[in-house]
Amino acid sequence: MAALRRYLVAGLLFWVPVGVTLLIVGFLVDLMDQTLRLLPASIQPENLLGFRIPGLGLVLTGIVVLATGVIVTNLFGMQLIKIGEQILQRIPLVRSIYAAVKQVTESMFSSGKSFRKVVLVEYPRKGMWSLAFQTGNGAEEVRDKTGHEITNVFIPTTPNPTSGFFLMVPRSEVIELDMSIDDGLKMLLSVGVVVPEQKKDKLIDQQARRLS
Repeated sequence: MAALRRYLVAGLLFWVPVGVTLLIVGFLVDLMDQTLRLLPASIQPENLLGFRIPGLGLVLTGIVVLATGVIVTNLFGMQLIKIGEQILQRIPLVRSIYAAVKQVTESMFSSGKSFRKVVLVEYPRKGMWSLAFQTGNGAEEVRDKTGHEITNVFIPTTPNPTSGFFLMVPRSEVIELDMSIDDGLKMLLSVGVVVPEQKKDKLIDQQARRLS
């Protein structure tokens, strides 16, 4: 029974990550394939060929995004974008949504990372610590009215890190960690099962500081 249990666990450890990965990839491919429905029915690949080609929508989406990038990076494309944004700025609700989404998108792709550091904050109460990501520095108005240097942090929920809580925390109450963003995400996704190992050189340095 012990050997049978060991083999069963080993099989699960192999197939569960593979299965979940395939499910997620399959979901994304199917989602991208829905973009083919935007084409006229007469030129949709499924109608022309008589059968469906999985992933064709993903290829089409990539081509459209790439072609759009080529267009908007030249002078003519920039002028079109400027005119389009001026039109959007005249629509009350749309202008707020567009401005917010554009700012977040530019922040993510221009800097390369939306998360700057992995930090610890006392949340949801004193004595309980939550893993969070520093997303930026607090607004000057918040600093002036609170009298504290503020740090913007995002606390993801687990095991789904796409949702969470945005907090503005005094900088003195934020503890910065040495772990990388990837290690922090792995720890969150695994609900604490996967704990990153501390590098030996940093551990030795910390021990030397304590002894001194």
